Amino acid sequence: MKIAIASDHGGFELKEALKKHYQSWNLLDLGTYSADSVDYPDIARQMVQTLRAKEADLGILICGTGIGISIAANRYKGIRAALLYSQDVARLAKQHNNANILVFGGRTMSVDEVIKYIDVFLTTTYEGGRHQKRLEKLDASE
Repeated sequence: MKIAIASDHGGFELKEALKKHYQSWNLLDLGTYSADSVDYPDIARQMVQTLRAKEADLGILICGTGIGISIAANRYKGIRAALLYSQDVARLAKQHNNANILVFGGRTMSVDEVIKYIDVFLTTTYEGGRHQKRLEKLDASE
């Protein structure tokens, strides 16, 4: 599985720590590449374009709180960006929502917490069934 990872300046430190922890993975770093200020909507758009082009199977986005960048990503059809803030939420984001972008807050979460959430998500299976029709409704909306 190829995973794309990106952050704005508020998530840069966490992004770099995750890259180091998961260095054996096939990670595609979409930036930012420093703690200099950037606009999170631009980072989210780049992630969406990467997923749509099938250059990655899953995305990880990080901003200061995770809120702004998840709002930006979720404006695009076919994107299900989930702000993971507990192990239960990580499990349900996969089981029920089949999220394709995991979102974290670089200023609100520790590296150890985020690693736990990623690992729970990746070891959980999407249930489909009744959840699939709901995802189809999301893609059918404006």
